Amino acid sequence: MGTATQQCLLGVLTARKRYGSLSGNMALDISGKWALVTGAKGGIGRVVATELARLGANVILHGRSKRDLDAICDDIRVQCGNGRRVERVEGDLSCAADMDKLTDEALDFSGGVDILYNNAAIMSPHRAPFWTVTADDYRLCFEVNFLAPVHITSKLLPSMLKRKFGRIIQVSSGIRDQPELGAYAISKAALDKYVRDCAIRLRHTGVLMNLLDPGWIRTNLGGPNAPNDTSSVVPGALVPALLDGEVHGQWFGAQDFAHPPTGA
Repeated sequence: MGTATQQCLLGVLTARKRYGSLSGNMALDISGKWALVTGAKGGIGRVVATELARLGANVILHGRSKRDLDAICDDIRVQCGNGRRVERVEGDLSCAADMDKLTDEALDFSGGVDILYNNAAIMSPHRAPFWTVTADDYRLCFEVNFLAPVHITSKLLPSMLKRKFGRIIQVSSGIRDQPELGAYAISKAALDKYVRDCAIRLRHTGVLMNLLDPGWIRTNLGGPNAPNDTSSVVPGALVPALLDGEVHGQWFGAQDFAHPPTGA
């Protein structure tokens, strides 16, 4: 059993101890499953896509330009073996036509996406005093951080429901008490509400939708002063994709799994 698999199994076991109501198998085998990861050019998206491939999944990487994804595609093939299919889609997530095109391409590649990580997001400008946050700040953050995940989910969900299998992970944020970044924070809060309201309709369908907070990570979005490296999201970021059973509308904090309790 490889190190990545061991880490993920430990993460799943830790989740079961923390959320005692969770039921089902220890961890899904995602070998041969198809995963779409938005915002996969770098940072958290790149780590998640690589680890999913390491666990046997075929991955579809999203970026603003396919050319930006050449290096990571090659890297995943080298790290994870030629048995994995690695495909690319591109699109501006503030443009509905681009999202329709990228999801159509993802469906053509896969025949049906099994695992969706809506990871891509933008940060709003820090505006002080906080009442100077603009309507345009809110508009753009809601387009990319809320409407885009909903749009992509809505395009891929019918196929998941038909096949009675899907794992949808909406990447959120634990940001709070920073109204100077209110546009970003509130767009993520809207995503949280969407997931929790949808949960009741997905019960007993085989499709699970949950939330992931990766923590404050040193990325282009999180900035250089963030305390956590991108590697710290493993195994926690993978746990909601690997859990089985009726697990809906739950909040998973990746950093909670970075150092599991002794004996987990």
